[in-house]
Amino acid sequence: MMTEVFVNASVTPIDSLDTLSPYEVARLQDRSNNGLYALFRQCALAVLNTGSEMDSTRKVLDRYRDFDVSISTKFSDVQLDLHNAPASAFVDGEIIQGIREHLFSVLRDLLYVQDELDNCCDGLGESERTTNLVFHILRHAGAMRPHVKPDMVVCWGGHSIDRVEYEYTKKVGYELGLRKLNICTGCGPGAMKGPMKGATIAHSKQRIAKGRYLGITEPGIIAAESPNPIVNELLIMPDIEKRLEAFVRVGHGIIVFPGGAGTAEEILYILGILLREENREVPFPLIFTGPEGSEGYFETVDRFIGQTLGARAQSLYQVIVGDAHQVAAQMRLGLAEVTAHRKAQRESYHFNWQLKIPLALQQPFEPTHELMAGLNLSRHQPDYELSAQLRRALSGIVAGNVKEQGIRAIEEHGPFELRGDASVIAALDELLSAFVEQRRMKINHEDYVPCFRLAAH
Repeated sequence: MMTEVFVNASVTPIDSLDTLSPYEVARLQDRSNNGLYALFRQCALAVLNTGSEMDSTRKVLDRYRDFDVSISTKFSDVQLDLHNAPASAFVDGEIIQGIREHLFSVLRDLLYVQDELDNCCDGLGESERTTNLVFHILRHAGAMRPHVKPDMVVCWGGHSIDRVEYEYTKKVGYELGLRKLNICTGCGPGAMKGPMKGATIAHSKQRIAKGRYLGITEPGIIAAESPNPIVNELLIMPDIEKRLEAFVRVGHGIIVFPGGAGTAEEILYILGILLREENREVPFPLIFTGPEGSEGYFETVDRFIGQTLGARAQSLYQVIVGDAHQVAAQMRLGLAEVTAHRKAQRESYHFNWQLKIPLALQQPFEPTHELMAGLNLSRHQPDYELSAQLRRALSGIVAGNVKEQGIRAIEEHGPFELRGDASVIAALDELLSAFVEQRRMKINHEDYVPCFRLAAH
């Protein structure tokens, strides 16, 4: 067994974030509970650990427990001093350029987001304030391109997909790239990397020198899903809810590949938006797709949606299996409809202001045993409200699978318990059992122990 190698190095930015105030430096080095040091260290380590096969924040932090990062200045410019960093982030003693960019994206977003959380949008209601905060973060990061016709396709899917599914995501990305479309994902491996990888080849063929590969993540999950090396624009949103809102605000359509609990959470999020009456006339193409042989996965997901949310929710998406060309062609048609609608409404191309997102989908949900047990998993509520409740249930399962805080809660108090109507619990049991059987919960699926238990009223 090879001994792991660690590197000490100092890194400076290329052309952005080259100055920090003494106050900002102090916040980043503040190791108290109110400081940013722990969060910055975790996110920086995730970036340096690109390519890792681990999908547990705890395992990453434990392996690199001696890693440290501090901030100094050199000729009045910012300098990051890395201690015991993963050697894979360096070549011949020099940090890899993409990783260098990602490190300073982390620094940029953590500082700016904290300032915005404290000061943004006084006088607005909570829902409007959240949307404006997402807008400010995206604008500050340069993630919005005004006057460019809709071309950003969000791709969701699992980080632990098999080789056949991964190759298919590359084919879809290739077909999208040939149509000069850009890619946005959750920035990690698997179905988040494949579409970007395929699109890079197609963009090269089309002589697109500046193809966009936008990765959107959040601090709680970045260490478990390190940014893949193709991402050339990295955004760190403050929590999972704002991450999800950023996807639907900056994206113009969504393609969903096979995945596990996290992908189901994303599906329930977008359905919870599109089911609302005020969004009925807002075009938003949504396609579920996978290779031949993935029919069972989509049948399971579609059946779950039908059993819990009903036929109206099932009408909001297309399912296309084994045909990457058709997926891209249908998405291109959908984006043409989006373009025509926004032009007619004199609405911006770069940020989807028209889509109304309910507060229930915007409020941060930090899963505890009490909150998970108190979710309203009942059929006696509007479909979009049930969708929001189910989204939170899946978010808690993701936390119990890969996030440090969720894992610790499970160790201390046992599995989360989800209670609800017998029909909803039965449908949830079928869905989650299929994910476990299909090995979609974690990369190291042999070691998987469910972090949840289901109980009907």
